[in-house]
Amino acid sequence: MTNELSPKFNPTEVEAGRYEKWLEADVFKPSGNPDAEPYSIVIPPPNVTGKLHLGHAWDTTLQDIIIRQKRMQGFDTLWLPGMDHAGIATQAKVAARLAEDGILPQDLGREKFLDKVWEWKDEYATTIKEQWGKMGISVDYSRERFTLDEGLSQAVRKVFVQLYNKGWIYRGEKLINWDPKAMTALSDIEVIHKEIDGAFYHITYQIEGSDEFVEIATTRPETFLGDTAVIVNEKDERYKHLVGKNVILPIINRVIPILTDDHADMEKGTGVVKITPAHDPNDFEVAMRHDLPMINMMNNDGTINENGGKYEGLDRFEARKQIVADLKELGQLVDIKPVRHEVGHSERTGVVVEPRLSTQWFVKMDELAKNAIANQTTEDAVEFYPPRFNDTFMQWMENVHDWVISRQLWWEHQIPAWYNEAGEMYVGEEAPEGEGWTQDADVLDTWFSSALWPFSTMGWPDENSADFKRYFPTSTLVTGYDIIFFWVSRMIFQSLEFTGKSPFHNVLIHGLIRDEEGRKMSKSLGNGIDPMDVIEKYGADALRWFLSNGSAPGQDVRFSYDKMDAAWNFINKIWNISRYILMNAEDVSADSVSSALTKVANKTAGNVTDRWILTRLNDTARRVTEQMDKFEFGVAGHILYNFIWDEFANWYLELTKEVMFGEDEAEKDITRAVLLHVLDQVLRLLHPIMPFFTEEIFEKLPNTSGSIVVAEYPKVRPEFNDDKASEGVAMLIELITAVRNIRAEVNTPLSKAVPMLIKSEHADFLNAVSPYISRFTNPSELTIAKDLAVPEQAMSAVITGAELYLPLAGLINIEEEIARLEKELAKWQKELDLVNKKLGNERFVANAKAEVVQKEKDKLADYQEKFDTVKARIAELKEN
Repeated sequence: MTNELSPKFNPTEVEAGRYEKWLEADVFKPSGNPDAEPYSIVIPPPNVTGKLHLGHAWDTTLQDIIIRQKRMQGFDTLWLPGMDHAGIATQAKVAARLAEDGILPQDLGREKFLDKVWEWKDEYATTIKEQWGKMGISVDYSRERFTLDEGLSQAVRKVFVQLYNKGWIYRGEKLINWDPKAMTALSDIEVIHKEIDGAFYHITYQIEGSDEFVEIATTRPETFLGDTAVIVNEKDERYKHLVGKNVILPIINRVIPILTDDHADMEKGTGVVKITPAHDPNDFEVAMRHDLPMINMMNNDGTINENGGKYEGLDRFEARKQIVADLKELGQLVDIKPVRHEVGHSERTGVVVEPRLSTQWFVKMDELAKNAIANQTTEDAVEFYPPRFNDTFMQWMENVHDWVISRQLWWEHQIPAWYNEAGEMYVGEEAPEGEGWTQDADVLDTWFSSALWPFSTMGWPDENSADFKRYFPTSTLVTGYDIIFFWVSRMIFQSLEFTGKSPFHNVLIHGLIRDEEGRKMSKSLGNGIDPMDVIEKYGADALRWFLSNGSAPGQDVRFSYDKMDAAWNFINKIWNISRYILMNAEDVSADSVSSALTKVANKTAGNVTDRWILTRLNDTARRVTEQMDKFEFGVAGHILYNFIWDEFANWYLELTKEVMFGEDEAEKDITRAVLLHVLDQVLRLLHPIMPFFTEEIFEKLPNTSGSIVVAEYPKVRPEFNDDKASEGVAMLIELITAVRNIRAEVNTPLSKAVPMLIKSEHADFLNAVSPYISRFTNPSELTIAKDLAVPEQAMSAVITGAELYLPLAGLINIEEEIARLEKELAKWQKELDLVNKKLGNERFVANAKAEVVQKEKDKLADYQEKFDTVKARIAELKEN
């Protein structure tokens, strides 16, 4: 295999065929090592309604980062893939496709329509898997599941029957949210409240047997067709004389009573409230208290039914227009006042939801919620990242209502209940024996089956399933904060009820991806970004880098093509570094690298820069691992970026040129070994985030073998730590940087040699590294001593452990130099103030780790030395 890389990084070439090679090599499957600690993730299943969006790309990227790192760390990792059938959304998509050919679902019937949906599922599941491949997600396809496959269907039936037998699932008539387009019930959290322009319609109802009227205000005048009472507050003196009388509903002339109820607010509106029990949740409660009739005045499709008189058959909004016109003609429309108010819309179809009395199946939530709340105080509590989302979860569980779980669809788990002509009902996991039984036509809410996902995918209800025993509870769930209520909460209470355990140990919550202006991406705004288009242009690695580094846990992130450019440039930088190293590492063997590193560790070979970069590599591996364990991928990425770009590329690689362009072959061998080792470790640290190009380079390294997917993740190697080397090279870098800054200030290019004097207690070290100083600063004369005469006319800089002077007579202005130094003095004073404030905080000193406090004390000493030196230099210049 050639160890050459292409002159230019091309993500399309690098990623082509790579995923298929990984699958062929079975590197994504669990190791099967019984001694390894298991680590499992079940993918938040995308629904089969179309392509992956950026939000799901974010989910999968973060999960893949976690599982790839854990795999490299030696865990027995399982990442189980799957997809969700997404009842309402998928049925709507298939119905829309059929409508293009003039076909209605009813024309086909239930069974033939479901055949069409299965065809859709197969088509889009294939597309999603192809997109997963482009993203590079390392799942075990041998365990792939679908929420309508037989194993999960068995789990759904078992859960339904057990909850029913406990009395926690029941069938009854209640007010629910109705989607007139999908013609199905919705749960509360499937309703999105949006602000829209509406109006308050002020209408008069005549008192029966008199010429008196009462005025009511409503935003939905069409609902008066279902009114069964009006109410006033018993303390309202304005209406006491009317209590017990009746009003006549306009147009339809139905007589309804005037009652008292605390729901009527004397301070709000006219104080008179119309009661429409079958179409308003508050009115439903009033009706229950007063035993009022409940009149449903709407069909499933949102048209007015037979209870609407002459408006029967009209769409609800068309009926509103007609009713308003008729009321106006009768003189009973007093006023129309515009109002901006929140109205519920279906999360799936987008239409205005209709509160509607309906017979449905419900889950009683009180005991399930109590169990979930209590569990969060135990050792089995689910850990939320960030922790504030635990409060979000708890608040919802403490205020949860009974869950309406039936849906009037075909594409779903059909409810396991059967009825016969005798009016009997049977609930069971299988159909009852005998003739004359008909299964309930309704199906279950998609989230009912999705709530079982972490354990139903592992083989439950067979608790002896090998995967269930080995990998459940799962380790980490990654998902957006927008489905904590829909999915996360339900998985927790269902898992506790049926397995006695939390479904996962950790929940990592990320935010939403917004456009560059901070707006939520949507079809209506036309600002959506297809992740596959991004991959086509920049490659999956660049997209994954952006998604992992975009924000902190729980925070939204703005998509930016500038950030994508930066990600591509970073990868290209690493590519070019790798090319340089590989071109200088021909004929290097793994054994020679190992031998050379041992010599460097033992200080029998190598130079201070070699020991410095290995020390910095150790620190980087430690800090990156710590941040990854806390799911702070952005922080880990920042640490990696700084090490790779600044310390490794900009400094170490440049410093090695002093050796590589020299004559000492033995020293060159050591440098090559260190370069290869650091590159190898950098690729391993980067691999979980950017898998494709890291594998491409890794397999070309002469000191590696096998796939990086299963290579060992970097660990801290104490034998490489060398604090003196680290401090020494840090001083060298600071010195070189200071010289460059001084040259820039007086417009003296590096090509022009100038004299340089360095006063330092570390003169011996600086003399030892003087070849580096000369290479990077170009002094005409270099003097380094512990004590030396300070020139009067010189630019100066104070760095940690040394004072630097550049005699530039004729190039500097003493007054300007004093002004510059005074600014520098102010900078060090500011640093001193900050550190003194922190060390003066008793709580900080008492609670922080000893090493953190000591680090601040070291800063204080360093800043004080620099402050004193600059101050003294200013005094010298002023005296002269």
